[in-house]
Amino acid sequence: MTDLKYVTTTCPYCGTGCSFNLVVRDGKTVGVTPFTRSPVNEGKLCPKGMYAFEFVNSPDRLTTPLIKKDGKFVPASWDEATDYIAQKMKTFKPSEIACLASARTSNEDNYAMMKLARGVFKTTHIDHCARLCHSSTVAGLATSFGSGAMTNSILDIEQSKCLFILGSNTFEQHPLIGRRVTMAKKNGAKIIYADPRYTPTGKQADLYMQFRSGSDVAILNGLMQLIIKNGWENKEFIANRTKDYEAMKEIVMKDTYSPENVEKISGIPAAQLKQAAEWIGTSGATAILYSMGITQHTVGVDNVHSVANIQMLCGNLGRPGTGVNALRGQNNVQGACDMGALPVSFTAYQKVIDPAAHKKFEEGWGFPDGICEPKNGYEVTVMMDVLTDKPGELKALYIMGENPMLSDPDLTHVKHALEEVEFMVVQDIFMTETAEFADVVLPATCYAERDGTQTSTERRVQKWRKAQDAPGEAKLDWEIIAMVAAKMGYAAQFPWKTSEDVFNEMRMLTPSYRGMTYERLDKPEALHWPCPEETHPGTPILHGAKFAHPDGLGIFFPCEWKAPAEVPDAEYPFILTTGRCLWHWHTGTMTRRSDSLDHEVPTGWIEINTEDAAELGITDGEKVKAMTRRGEVIVGAKVTPDIMKGVMFMPFHFVECAANMLTNNALDPVCKIPEFKACAVKVEKIAEA
Repeated sequence: MTDLKYVTTTCPYCGTGCSFNLVVRDGKTVGVTPFTRSPVNEGKLCPKGMYAFEFVNSPDRLTTPLIKKDGKFVPASWDEATDYIAQKMKTFKPSEIACLASARTSNEDNYAMMKLARGVFKTTHIDHCARLCHSSTVAGLATSFGSGAMTNSILDIEQSKCLFILGSNTFEQHPLIGRRVTMAKKNGAKIIYADPRYTPTGKQADLYMQFRSGSDVAILNGLMQLIIKNGWENKEFIANRTKDYEAMKEIVMKDTYSPENVEKISGIPAAQLKQAAEWIGTSGATAILYSMGITQHTVGVDNVHSVANIQMLCGNLGRPGTGVNALRGQNNVQGACDMGALPVSFTAYQKVIDPAAHKKFEEGWGFPDGICEPKNGYEVTVMMDVLTDKPGELKALYIMGENPMLSDPDLTHVKHALEEVEFMVVQDIFMTETAEFADVVLPATCYAERDGTQTSTERRVQKWRKAQDAPGEAKLDWEIIAMVAAKMGYAAQFPWKTSEDVFNEMRMLTPSYRGMTYERLDKPEALHWPCPEETHPGTPILHGAKFAHPDGLGIFFPCEWKAPAEVPDAEYPFILTTGRCLWHWHTGTMTRRSDSLDHEVPTGWIEINTEDAAELGITDGEKVKAMTRRGEVIVGAKVTPDIMKGVMFMPFHFVECAANMLTNNALDPVCKIPEFKACAVKVEKIAEA
């Protein structure tokens, strides 16, 4: 007789936080069915969610610890592997060790990794891939509003009167948030979409504004100038809820940001800018949705400040249907940040350099020899530079569920950096491109094999529920970390028996999660942070009465437009930008092992405008060579009128034509995010042999 059961869990892909049921037959996950009680997706799923079971029982899952001996991986016992790690790690100074946590793993895992780094290794160097996607959001919104998170809930998007979407192909990146946009449109909302590509999101828009990647600040300043000139600003909100308005106004009213000059910078016709400004300024409830098209620039923090500025200017904060809605990329990138997997903070953004916060964690954890120094550590992008430019300063890397050999910019540089590491540990579910460089590889569990929590883009904390056993000897990430800590002499500081034990320790040190319990999170609607007490209902909308700064005021930050770090020239005449597609996920580790998804899109491409392709003599589908100052790839051409002339686009999921061989590792000076979204590129036909 077949043993069949349904286990409700949340999706391991994007930050939307959709729920579904895993179908488990005879102990194995074999399918997905709708969970209609989820308020987020109401039983609907995108293709990745529909096929989220296919990679779980992949034949190439890691099943046993591996130690590299004479250049080859050899199976080892857990005791041997963790003992080896502990002995090696004891030979390094704290400042020589760096850790990478993961936006793909649970809150419990990320908390454990943060505790391992700061308490066991005593290092200040811990980061994760939020550095590569939304670190500019965390930095920008924290300084503008006092909190670096999405301000509103997914559900209240449908109450908007006007939606301005820029830097986000929402219908492909976050399809179930795209559904809320459609519902808002059905309710009468105007949809404005700005992007170099006429994407599926653009096809839903009432006003599509095509622009050159890297001109966001000019566009936003130009819109603000028009709003102020027409008297559409919310004077009462500005007077009562904000400060430093005049300094911002002085910048945006410059002639540089007239509609005609912004047209020259961005390519958006002045008439379209005027229409957009009127809709944004007069709707009474405009929501802005953005993603990595805004953040992944050397001016990422300026872009985020500019989005915050226009929403404060119009008073579009603290109410349903408004807000600055930064759509987070990975399933738990918000949670990994919340858990302190950053070089500057403990959980809930309690600053490492703040003596009171440092003392709180030192006392709370009870390490007999203290914890890391109260100073900031290296960001992951800086770690790579240190490894290549300052040999011997960083010697050991401990990586959980991250794949920098595909996700980071300028992959040749990353390869050189990883080759400099003396000792590297990777724990993951597959042998990734990064794990190949490791000295020890540890088999972890995927979302279907664990209990735990993850935090979606809207700050909703939801549960994963175990559907099946892990393959072979694979273990939970936090469990592996506790084993390593015990071998280092800190078993007493890692006494956890269950994921709930980890969560309960974390919430006692984390004000925004303190009121959450596993029991409370069992409800389909779960809870949004901040949730400070167990009687608190959670907070779907931030900044209702005041901002999170001590004085309660939002701060305007004046921003001047600056060109990208690398602009087209005679040698490299086009702008290259990158992004995701509907069918695949980030480095492809999971989706490319899902047959249904890989069948739909088996490899990458470069989008070229029809006129540009004609001038280059390139036809649709032919293989071309794409080159930047950092590298080159052979990739298929996709000739289309749906991309702006002078701009090219590549998805970044495909190792065989890796977009990040080409991208620029120039960094935002504040948050150290790389400029994935704009660099100079040239494309050539491949000469026949």
